[in-house]
Amino acid sequence: MRAITIEAAAALALDDEVGSLEVGKKADVLILDETRYAEVPYRYGMNPVWRVYKEGRLVVKRDLVGEV
Repeated sequence: MRAITIEAAAALALDDEVGSLEVGKKADVLILDETRYAEVPYRYGMNPVWRVYKEGRLVVKRDLVGEV
């Protein structure tokens, strides 16, 4: 997870703006319908995205009720 968040931001010299959840940083957040991050690659072809926040605003909201 660090490799795709704070370390990636640091590689682009953007770690003072993005890459972790801290006060004053841009809040682009992806919330997945998974119990563990290690499960994500094993659901290929399925959409695990539950919520997406871009710059702190909700832009994608899925209702998971009734989905299999």
